[in-house]
This record gives sequence, C-alpha cells and structure tokens, in this order.
Amino acid sequence: MAVTETTGTFMGTSVRRKEDAGLLRGRTTFVDNLTLPATVFMAVVRSPYPHARITSVNLDAVRAAEGVVAAFSGADLAQDWTGGLPCAWPVTEDIKMPTHYPLAVDEARFQGDGVAVVVAESRALAKDAAELVEVDYEPLGSTADVEKALEDGAPLVHDDLGTNECYVWKLDSGDVQAAIDAADVVVTRRYFQPRLIPNAIEPRGVLAQVGPTDEVTLWSATQVPHILRFALQLVIGIPESKIRVIAPDVGGGFGSKLNVYAEEALAVTLARRLGRPVKWTEERTENYQATIHGRDVVHELTFAATSDGTITAVKSIAKCAMGAYLQLVTPGIPLLGAWIYSGPYDIPNYSVTFTGVFTHTTPTDAYRGAGRPEATYVIERTMDALARELGVDPIELRRKNFVKEFPHTMASGLTIDAGDYDACLERLLELLDVDAIKADQASRRAGGDAKQIGVGFSTYNEMCGLAPSRILGAIRYAVGGWDAATIRFQPLGSVQVVTGTSPHGQSHETTWAQIVADQLGVSVDEVEVLHGDTAVSQQGMDTYGSRSLTVGGIALYHASQKIVGKARAIVAHQLEVSEDDLEFENGAFAVKGSPDRSMDIKAAAFQAHAAHNLPDGMEPGLEETAVFDPPNFSWPSGAHAAVVEVDTETGDTRLVRYVAVDDVGTPVNPQIIDGQVHGGITQGIAAALYEEGAYDEEGNLLTTTMTTYLVPSAAELPSYETDRIETVADNPLGVKGVGETGTIAAAPAVVNAIVDALSHLGVTDVPIPATPERVWRAIEEVRS
Repeated sequence: MAVTETTGTFMGTSVRRKEDAGLLRGRTTFVDNLTLPATVFMAVVRSPYPHARITSVNLDAVRAAEGVVAAFSGADLAQDWTGGLPCAWPVTEDIKMPTHYPLAVDEARFQGDGVAVVVAESRALAKDAAELVEVDYEPLGSTADVEKALEDGAPLVHDDLGTNECYVWKLDSGDVQAAIDAADVVVTRRYFQPRLIPNAIEPRGVLAQVGPTDEVTLWSATQVPHILRFALQLVIGIPESKIRVIAPDVGGGFGSKLNVYAEEALAVTLARRLGRPVKWTEERTENYQATIHGRDVVHELTFAATSDGTITAVKSIAKCAMGAYLQLVTPGIPLLGAWIYSGPYDIPNYSVTFTGVFTHTTPTDAYRGAGRPEATYVIERTMDALARELGVDPIELRRKNFVKEFPHTMASGLTIDAGDYDACLERLLELLDVDAIKADQASRRAGGDAKQIGVGFSTYNEMCGLAPSRILGAIRYAVGGWDAATIRFQPLGSVQVVTGTSPHGQSHETTWAQIVADQLGVSVDEVEVLHGDTAVSQQGMDTYGSRSLTVGGIALYHASQKIVGKARAIVAHQLEVSEDDLEFENGAFAVKGSPDRSMDIKAAAFQAHAAHNLPDGMEPGLEETAVFDPPNFSWPSGAHAAVVEVDTETGDTRLVRYVAVDDVGTPVNPQIIDGQVHGGITQGIAAALYEEGAYDEEGNLLTTTMTTYLVPSAAELPSYETDRIETVADNPLGVKGVGETGTIAAAPAVVNAIVDALSHLGVTDVPIPATPERVWRAIEEVRS
C-alpha cells in the first residue's frame, strides 16, 4: 500500500519533543509525587526463603507499633479476592496455571514473595513496623535451574500440579528431520540466556482511593491502564465500570510495567477496608525481587545446510523459566519469537518446541524485545558457527540465505509485508569498512599483541505491533490487538487527541501531534494529546511490543480521515458545491479551478460547533473516533555490527564501535527513532557484556542491588553510528515499529565480535554476559 499524501510537513522531521520541557523543569507528575488527604502508606513483608511453608504470622507487635493503622497476613485477606492475579495467555489447552493471590497464604514460593502487609501513617513508619512482623517459616526444597527443575525428584514449586512442567508448545512446518538427514552439514549449538532484571528509572508505585459508593481510582506506574482496569475486576470483584486507572507520568518500563501486580490489588483492597487512600512505592531491592525478570532460557538450535551454504532446515528446542507463578503474559513471552527462528533467511523446513518450567524464582515476563532477542541471539550465533563449519565468510552466508522478494510467507506461516535485507547489510558495510578492521586484526595477530580486535554481525527481522486480534485469538491470547483514537476540534480551532496507547518515554505527545498536524493541516503546537487515564481514554489496548505507532498511530490516521470527511461535507454544503469538487491541502478546502472559493478546516470546525448551517441530519461538533485492528504484524529489520577489543591476558572486553542500519519504514520523527535505537542497543549490549540476574542453586537471588547487577553507563559505551533504509510497510503511513530493534540485534553482534577477536586462538563460544572472567576462562580452556 502506498503512503497516503499528507497536507503538512511535520512527518519525517525531528520536531523537538513536547515532553521534555516538563521533565527538565520538574513539572511532571509521577506516582510518588502524589499524596491525597489522609493517605496511609503500605509496606510488604517478603519471604527471605525461595521456598518455605508459612506456619504462622504474628502481627501483635506490629499492630501496637507507632503510627501503624493496620496489618494483615495473606490468610487475613484471603476472602477479599474473587480470583488470583490474571494470566492472559494460556498458550495450550492443558497448560498448568496455579492460582496466584496477592499475598501468599500457605507457602512462599520465591524469595520476595509477599506474606504480609503493614499500613502506617508514613512510609518510614510502615517500613520500620514491617520489621516487627514475626513469620515462622519451615524451609522446603527449591531449585532455580530450568533444566534441573524438570529432573525426576526435583522439588516442586506447586505440589498440587505434580510437576514443574507448565506447558509444551510446538510449531512444525515441512519435514525437518528429513532435511537434517539429507544435509551435507548439520550444526547444533546450545546456549543459555540468563535472567535480566528491568531497571526502569522510576520504580513501580501505586496510590489507591475508594469513594463512598465503592468507586476505585488507582494511580499506577503502569504501561497498561486499560488492561489493568479490567484485570482488577477479576481479582477484587468490583465492576470495571467503577474502576478508573490513571497512568500519570511514567518513568520507563521496558515491559516490566506491562503487568498486573500484587501491590496494585493490595492497595485497592486495603483502601476499601480502611476507607483511606493507600500508597506504595517500590524500593530498588524490592524491584529486583518482586518485579518480573526477563529471559532465563536454555536453547538448542540446529541448522541443516547444503555444502554451498544453503540452509534447508532450522530446529529449536527451548526450555523457558516461568518463575514461581504466571504473571500477565509469562507463558507467551517465549512464543513471541516462535515464528521468526528462520530470521531474515529463507528456510523451508521449520520446527520449534518450547517447554515452560516452574522454578523457585521471581516470575518472568516481558522485557524489552520479549522472545525476539532470545530467538535472534541463537540464530545469529549459530549462523557464525555454520559459517565456520563451512569455511565461508559469515557475511556471504547471510547474503546467500536472505529473503529476496516481498511479500514473503515464512515457513512458520506468517507473511512479511516489506523489507530489503540486502540493502540494510550493504549500507552497514559501507559505514563499517570491514577491510580496514581485518587489516588491523591481521597486524595485531602478526605482532602477538595482547589486545586483539574482532568484528561481529547480526542481521535480524522481528514481528511486533502485537496484532491482529484474530491471530491473537487463535494462539489463545486473551485480549485483542486493536487500538482506538479520538480527534476533537475545539470551536476555535485547537485540536485534542485522545489515544488508547499509554506512553512512558515513547514521545507520543510529540509524534501523535506530528501525524495529526500533517493530516489536518494545523501546527503541532495546536495539537494536545491526552492519554493514560481510563476515564478520558475509555478505549485502548495500551503500549508494549512496539505496537503504538503501527496500531494506535494508524487508528489516529483513520480518525483524521473521518474528521476531514465531515469537514469536507460542511464546506461543500456552505459553498454550495459537490464534495468531489473540493481539494484539501495545507488545512484548507478549495473549489477545484476556483481557489478563491475556499474555507479552512478551523473555520469548518467553528461552523460544526455553531451548527447554524449544517447539512440536514448532521450532528453538531467535529469529533471522530476510529478503532483499528491491523491485518498483520509489523516487520522491522536491520543489520548491526560490533567491533570489540579484547585483552587476551585479562579477558577485559571493550566495545570500540557499534554500527546499526535499521529499516523501520517511513520515519515520523528521526531524532526519536535514533533515541529508541540507541536505548535498545544499550540494553542489548548490557545483556552481552554486563547484566545477569543470578541465583544460587537453591534460588537465593545473588544480584539484589546495582553493586552486583551491573547496569552500564555512557562511560562504558562508544558513540553509536546509526543509519536507516526505508521500505514502505503495508499501512496508510508506511510505518513500522522501532522500540525493540536495538535490543534484538545487539547481543549476538557483540558476542560474535568477541569470538572473532579470539578465533585465531580456537575460541568458538563465550557465555553471556561475557565478563572478563568468562572471556579469560574461554581463552584458557582452548590453551590448555
């Protein structure tokens, strides 16, 4: 579909972000800035054990403590719940779904599991009083290892289930085993992608208020106010028509705030019981224990190929940690990569198997990329392994197997609408100058330098923009993939936009204004974007999975076309011409051939509100709503390269260059795209070199603060070199998602570069994160 011509010039320009003025001047409103009259503060008492029976909870001392308003155990609140915290993606008919109440009653099943709650007049008093809660635990057996949890005799997370296996999900196409048997070369590699802990700059926070007729207002640092609203009904039993959820300014999420958490339900329930607003703000250590984690997957990936490098089959077997419970979309997260294990390559035979596994650990769920980074990591690492086995250049192996024609239906069954993988790679190579890097590498090797240089590549595609609803229903996802937008002209010409998306750093107030300004021929400064409040935006499916632009943005486009259509009818009526005789350009309607006979859209808006001379039967006002359910996913792609310097004596690895060329369709705001790509790359690099949520064998979290969980800063990173190609997506704006591209591509590029730097020593793999110790051990293993 061709990109629709627009009337303005804002699309494709780096309009300065509207959001920045408030952030820079401290005029934003985060949950922790909010306090209502008579607010009390909540503190959650958490299990120090990975698995323990709760034999008693004594609250006598805490209830007598200074400033304490109330204290409850899980058993005290058990009758308040009409259901457990919801899981919206039961991926198979026989999936095992344990009930997950906001507070544990009989057993704590992971370190950080809530077992009691204290409410006091201040945050400090609540925190101090929580230390007085006496919980008698009987420690039980536990395991944090996803493979050991499946072994016979492994401690069970949920005894009533009789197993730690949550589900097995498969997708097969073609005859994979026959292709493997007939192949000239078969390469199988095993990978472990450890846990990653989201570190949004704003921790989670909630403030709950209950009115005199049981109406609930919940302020939450959430990505999903609309989903949270109807999920709360399932947990607390209040009709969603009486629940208002407000996501005020939200300081990042990366998927970790795409959830329905125990503390949200607790705050509402306590506010109902006490008749006072209840507030809770997460501390960073709580964040590490009680907010979801990402990844924790063991993969075995197999490529079958002919001797000339044509890949004939891919087979993936993955064991995926669920943690102790299923959060909102926990089981489905690995499956978000299930259709792209062929990557950007044309592979005819396809098989993937996922086994979900309960462990005595914090639940996993969406973390930036969600299933797609896991898939791309094993694909791109194994592409290099296959190139080594064949004795060919990894770049040429990728070129040979790229999909060449679009639309392209993959063996997994989904159709990629647009792309040009060769063009991305060619532009990357132009920027990179591989010959110069290889010459430097050869010189260092010849000179016996301790510091060796390497270059690694990652070519990727991804499916994002979680939709369409019919496909989501077919794979048992409980909610839809549509989104809604309303555009409202005020009488004197300013424009309000109400969107169902819920930004938390994505710049919707800027980019949505750009889209609307272009379509309606007004200035971006005249467009106000309202979001994140279910009383204002009553329809929406929120923000996650790079869906906002390709779903919510297209809904906005369709609403704008409805606005133009109604305005056209008003102008035609008042100028006494046919609607077909009018041209619309730069915000004004003019009669074809008589440009002096015209009316701009603001004047039409005033006429719509005055309603003095409207066509018969037309309602006053100029306001339109559109709900868009896309027919396909969004398909960004790209080619990334990392250049590293490795000290072969210490294992210290420094990233010296990172080059990225992405195809995210038609750009709305290039500067914002660059910001998204930069942030994504950084999180991918972090997974490759620094970050690991580590447990001991029993399930005790070892990385509970930023002193042990290493989050890189700008000091550890080079300036990125980014560029784009543009292929037009099959939607009216030609746009694709961008929020996760860098995270998907970066980790394999970095690790492939490390292996390339050490390949002359015989190193073929380094586990992630590639810490100096792990790199040094990989070198020592081949030397010994």
